Amino acid sequence: MSIVPTVPFVERDAAPGPVIDQFDQIHSAFGALPAMFRVVANSPAALESMWGSFRAYGAGALGPALSEQIAVAVANRNACEYCLAAHTALGRKAGVSGAALEAAQSGESDDPATAALLAFALKVVDQRGQVTAADVEVLRDHDWSDEHIVETIGQVAHNVFTNYINVALAVPVDFPAVSLRRATVRQG
Repeated sequence: MSIVPTVPFVERDAAPGPVIDQFDQIHSAFGALPAMFRVVANSPAALESMWGSFRAYGAGALGPALSEQIAVAVANRNACEYCLAAHTALGRKAGVSGAALEAAQSGESDDPATAALLAFALKVVDQRGQVTAADVEVLRDHDWSDEHIVETIGQVAHNVFTNYINVALAVPVDFPAVSLRRATVRQG
C-alpha cells in the first residue's frame, strides 16, 4: 500500500503554465519531480515561494554543504522525515560526510564555527526567533558575517515552511529514509 498525502499530487499534464515551468526547473535540478513539490503545487503561490527560496539559497553565501547541514538540523528538530531524508541525500551530493550529516541532526559539528551556526539555527527554531544580541555575537566571534547570520535565519524559516508542508500534509518520502535522532530542546 502506498502512502497518499492529505492533499492530492498535482500532475504535470493538469498543471497551469507557470506550475509546469517550475516543475520543469525542479525536474532539471533534481533529475525527478519530488513528491513535496507535487503537493505544494496545489498553491501556485506557495510553489513559487518554495522553489524561489531553494534557488536563492542554493546560490547563497553559506554554500550547499552548510545549507544542507542547517536543513538536516531543522528537519530533525521538527521531526520532518521527508526533509531529513531529502537534505541528507542532497548533503551527500554536496560532499558532506554521513557522519557530519548525522552530527548535524543534533546541531553538532567537529568544526567549531559550523557547530556555532547550527546551534544558533536550532535556537532560532526552539525560541521561535527570540534570540538575543549575545546569541548573534557568538556567531561573530566565530567569524560569521552579518550576511551569513541573516541568511541562516532565512534558511531556518524556509526549512520550517517545508517541514510543516511535509508533516502537516503527510507527504510520502521519496528519498532514502533516514532515522530521526532524539534531541533535547535547549532553552535560554
